[in-house]
Amino acid sequence: MNNVVPIILCGGSGTRLWPLSRSGFPKQFLVLSDNPQQHSLFQESITRAQVAIGSHDDHRSALIVTNEEHRFLALNQVHELKNIKATLLLEPSGRNTAPALTLAALCAMDDGSDPILLVTPADQTITNQSAFEEAIQSALRIAQSGTIAILGIPPDTPETGYGYIKAQQAQEGDGMLVEHFVEKPDLVIATQYLNEGGYYWNSGMFVLKASIWLAAIKYFRPDIFQATSEAYQGKTRDVSGDNNGSAIFIRPEKGLFNATPSESIDYAVIEKCPGSAFAIRMVPLDAGWNDLGAWDAVWQVGSPDAQGNVTRGDTVLDKTTNSLVYSSTRLVSAVGVSNLVIVETADAVLVADRSNSQEVKAIVKQLESRGREEKNLHRKVNRPWGWYDSVDQGERFKVKRIQVKPGASLSLQMHQHRAEHWIVVKGVAQITNGKEVITLTENQSTYIPKGQIHRLANPGSELLEIIEVQSGNYLGEDDIVRFEDTYGRN
Repeated sequence: MNNVVPIILCGGSGTRLWPLSRSGFPKQFLVLSDNPQQHSLFQESITRAQVAIGSHDDHRSALIVTNEEHRFLALNQVHELKNIKATLLLEPSGRNTAPALTLAALCAMDDGSDPILLVTPADQTITNQSAFEEAIQSALRIAQSGTIAILGIPPDTPETGYGYIKAQQAQEGDGMLVEHFVEKPDLVIATQYLNEGGYYWNSGMFVLKASIWLAAIKYFRPDIFQATSEAYQGKTRDVSGDNNGSAIFIRPEKGLFNATPSESIDYAVIEKCPGSAFAIRMVPLDAGWNDLGAWDAVWQVGSPDAQGNVTRGDTVLDKTTNSLVYSSTRLVSAVGVSNLVIVETADAVLVADRSNSQEVKAIVKQLESRGREEKNLHRKVNRPWGWYDSVDQGERFKVKRIQVKPGASLSLQMHQHRAEHWIVVKGVAQITNGKEVITLTENQSTYIPKGQIHRLANPGSELLEIIEVQSGNYLGEDDIVRFEDTYGRN
């Protein structure tokens, strides 16, 4: 058996799961399924893949392909897992999954080996791990021979949101022969597929040798292969500046990668394989799969009560049926409604008919056209050093609650349009205020004038929390000039 490398494709913004999923904190980093460990979808995908190939002593650490903007989100969640090692390939911009997998394949072959790649998106759920492992073992045997293996989901509804695979039982060996792929059908065609049989949902999971992928992308899409290869050749490597250990960040050359054509794995290669020189087989995966593409899917995989309601957080329902009610920060109640999605966050509330939950993306488009920040960020924003929560705002002032991890520090920075008042409410703060460096403890405070170079750091072993009161004529997050930054931000 070749080395086996899990490839976690951790891109996408998950707009149909707004307001919980936002571009600054997309759905793969959310805890949406009823797993007892309270792991995010991303964490589940890494753990699931590692366990599935765990019977092989020669499997290697995971390669995670994610956006540069999300590197510390991904890194922090990797650190929360036990005995998981990963290298992060950082895309300067999203170019879809074909360039992402090409980057991963090039990286996997850096040491001269030709490993098998277990390729999986970071935003799916599987409820039957043993069935998943059995399917992966079958796919690994297929890939060992040089054939591409794709995992197909036996459909139980006439789903119009997935692509389909037409496959038939092979005469010998593992898997099924792939006849062709079908685009997302309308309801009539999808019902026909379900009744006819032999059609499977395309899961977006693949198992194949790194060299096979590179040969296929070079054959079918030489433009993507050439551009991605050149970007990877110009890569830089660095060690993260986080406080939980170190991790390798690999960055392809920005200009070259941004010029790479944007295309999916399916369109670029997989759908062209049947009948070509690149053999492909499908392994059925009946393991409780769901890609959580909309709020209705979250309701489907939840644990319903006797009335068919799936709830999370502080909720009170009466005469309500078959609804999803999600509370993040406060009590949410519903009376006399059915088939609704109600999702509450600190700064936004969504109410939608479950049957229209795919259309939430239209709301996100409206927010974008209006320049609304709720499209991108939550009120509580994660940073590599901790987080901040904008608890109040008015004319010429903003109040934030800030938490800093032990040993972490914010950048050495300056604001041109605002002054800041800092009050320590928990822990010990080391504060650079111009040329002065002071240490403050609980209930002590300081003032940072407009234009003053400053830094907040936590020198202790406990969490640091402060209340920050900003005042000035402009309070935007872009009013910042960084002079030094542990995390390599501009």
